[in-house]
Amino acid sequence: MKKLIRFSAILALAAMLTACAGANNQQTGTGVGAAAGAGVGAILGQAIGRNTTSTLVGAGIGAVLGGVAGNQIGAYMDRQEQQLRQLEAASIQRDHDVLTATFKSDMFFDFNSADLKPGAYSELDRVANVLNNFPQTTIRVEGHTDAKGSVEYNQGLSERRALSVRNALAQRGVDPRRIEAVGYGKSQLISSDDAANRRVVVVINPIRQG
Repeated sequence: MKKLIRFSAILALAAMLTACAGANNQQTGTGVGAAAGAGVGAILGQAIGRNTTSTLVGAGIGAVLGGVAGNQIGAYMDRQEQQLRQLEAASIQRDHDVLTATFKSDMFFDFNSADLKPGAYSELDRVANVLNNFPQTTIRVEGHTDAKGSVEYNQGLSERRALSVRNALAQRGVDPRRIEAVGYGKSQLISSDDAANRRVVVVINPIRQG
């Protein structure tokens, strides 16, 4: 009987997570999931995350991780922005309460590779330290490529690079439930300069209380 109850609970939770993932699949780009949940939910989320066509299952993340009261969000993000601007390798932008840190891809990866360079880890240590200082945020790691090569190849490369950064941040103590990894390939070019288009972007949003 206990086994039947546990199995029923797993099926119900799996159905809920699948419904959430289906809703998020309308997003542009390919999200590589970092599902949120405790116990069995975390295991199911990890399984969903291995599917490179799925997106972050974010339902209930605010309830799990807490949030910032509306009248405190501005000051909270101000403090985080100040710390991010101390990262010499990142270009920091802010749009209202959303922070974006952009890193040149060649700082983290060799050409056509999704394996992090040895020198990337010290910078990711600093990034993770800031993210851990401000846990009431969600994080989207975006991989972008230049225009060379096929759409399919660049899409896959950008996904793998985003996952590499996501995993490195998680290994440095950033709660993986907060992190979504997304590959955009060459769909969001920002320049005629190939080097500028090859980039990793970390987008940080506050979790609002309530």
